[in-house]
Amino acid sequence: MKMLVTGAAGFIGSNFVFYMQEEHPDYDIVVLDALTYCGNLETLKPALKKKNFRFVKGDIADRDVVFPLFREEKFDVVVNFAAESHVDRSIEDPGIFLKTNILGTQVLMDAAREYQVSRFHQVGTDEVYGDLPLDRPDLFFTEDMPITASSPYSASKASADLLALAYHRTYGLPVTISRCSNNYGPYQFPEKLIPLMIARALDDKDLPVYGTGENVRDWLYVKDHCRAIDRILQDGEVGQVYNIGGHNERTNLQVVKTILHQLGKPESLITFVGDRKGHDLRYAIDPTKIHDQLGWLPTTAFDDGIRQTIDWYLENKAWWERIISGEYQQYYKEMYGNR
Repeated sequence: MKMLVTGAAGFIGSNFVFYMQEEHPDYDIVVLDALTYCGNLETLKPALKKKNFRFVKGDIADRDVVFPLFREEKFDVVVNFAAESHVDRSIEDPGIFLKTNILGTQVLMDAAREYQVSRFHQVGTDEVYGDLPLDRPDLFFTEDMPITASSPYSASKASADLLALAYHRTYGLPVTISRCSNNYGPYQFPEKLIPLMIARALDDKDLPVYGTGENVRDWLYVKDHCRAIDRILQDGEVGQVYNIGGHNERTNLQVVKTILHQLGKPESLITFVGDRKGHDLRYAIDPTKIHDQLGWLPTTAFDDGIRQTIDWYLENKAWWERIISGEYQQYYKEMYGNR
């Protein structure tokens, strides 16, 4: 089996590579990543040691990179994690989100069609469904809900999903799509909520929380997410969408207070700041379909996962401190500069 994993120098993609190398050590894995601001080749250091692993620096929207790579490697499976993913950045500059998340997905699928891959898996997000009201805890996102994206980021991801389904129907491309809730765990870029709060709390800095902190997210431990995608690749039905949720709903304020409690820091560090534009109220996924059809359910309770995550960040300060300082961007040059 030869697999292309795009965007795997990022958070979820790198964890997926590690998971697949552990569960399927005979797979040949190629990573294509543009190493934009949130791509960190240092993250993939353990994978780089494997003989059946290859890293390629390149943009998924660049046909001159993508098509020769498909022609050379003859991939069986493509898993597309590559995406601009930070909502705040999409509000400030939507253009790059449209280029990477929509046009990049199109280029990958065009190559997948031409070189006849057996599966193209698009990694999506629950944010394409918009949000749910805080006073209706009985409501959950299901796969047949309408798309009502709130931000340029989620709109670009929704567009990519719809394009993938269109390629399946029009061209017969063997597509599957997963839509996950908020991930957390090792190697998450420090601008995201959980690692940002951990890093700032350790330095006794103010912890900025949007609005009143009552927005609710369904938290999914990243390894559970990786296991779900593996199940979809193995037995998922082409043309189908699968929701992947953690059954771990928490308000943002609860998450921040949990981190402070684990680190022994005072809640007085919390500072409420002006709310994000169009801030979604609540995300909550119903994973019944993937459970009933593929036998998957999350296995990591939030209290366990957040403890493991905090421990990882405490044990790997050098990794995220290099990101904060900007030094991580030199690693590619150190590895490949003389080749």
